Amino acid sequence: MKKILLENLGLKIAAVLLSIVLWIFVTSRGQSEMSVDVPLEFKDVPSGFQIVNHNVKSVGLNIKGQERLIKNIKLSDIGVSIDLSKAKRGENIYYIHREDIRLPHAITVTNINPSSMRVIIEETVTKPVRVVPVLAGEPERGYYVRFIEVVPQTVVIEGVKSEIAKVKSVKTEPLDITGISETSTQDLKIDLRGKNMRAEVNDVSVKVVIGTRGR
Repeated sequence: MKKILLENLGLKIAAVLLSIVLWIFVTSRGQSEMSVDVPLEFKDVPSGFQIVNHNVKSVGLNIKGQERLIKNIKLSDIGVSIDLSKAKRGENIYYIHREDIRLPHAITVTNINPSSMRVIIEETVTKPVRVVPVLAGEPERGYYVRFIEVVPQTVVIEGVKSEIAKVKSVKTEPLDITGISETSTQDLKIDLRGKNMRAEVNDVSVKVVIGTRGR
């Protein structure tokens, strides 16, 4: 038996090596590679917390697969999501692994850039604040604004603790009273543009009572 195994050993080894080379050639034939930038998503943010900053907006991926599959791939077929369920208040460092990437079948990732990211999370709180109506323009000549009534007078806002602590009041969008000569009531939106917070209601009712000068 040993003699049979050793007989023509060189030829047998060469045959095995040739088979391996042919297998690699066949399996790699038609393979293609491309680079894509994929928007980063977050999931399972802990209740009572909010993301205030992260230093990575999208992830660059090098993906590889059969040429026909690569040609037909859509950006919506690929996703990168980071699980924040165990995040703590403050700065968190996350490493992006292949398990965090959603890819079509038979497509593989050969490179991830960047491979890590920083996420800052803060506690969220609520707080009641006063609503300040904003008026633009002037009533008709001979008339003036007697008083302004806002309903509700206060609203509850929610946001990260460090930002909410600075807010004493919120304003409405401007109400143009140019040329009016009688009392007017209008629903106005709360203006939170540029603020990382939200209000429990989006609109308030603003009543502008107009009086006549000299009466």
